[in-house]
Amino acid sequence: MNITLSADEKIIERARKAAQGMGKSLNQAVRDYLEQLAAGEEGLDVELEALRSLAGQGNSGGQRISCDELYADRLEFQRGA
Repeated sequence: MNITLSADEKIIERARKAAQGMGKSLNQAVRDYLEQLAAGEEGLDVELEALRSLAGQGNSGGQRISCDELYADRLEFQRGA
């Protein structure tokens, strides 16, 4: 199926260059994004299952780390710290 999208020329040109940097055409990059978007929760479930399969394989020495601790640096960055 073909679709027509409209966007600012500058955005399209930047997106085309970004896709080229990934070794893809803009068309392929958009198709890939649509596939990810369509996967939605199903795709997330697959990723979560993959992460669960890795549980217990780390080297934390038994120390539990909360999500807040794990992503604290990202939160500070987002807040402009």
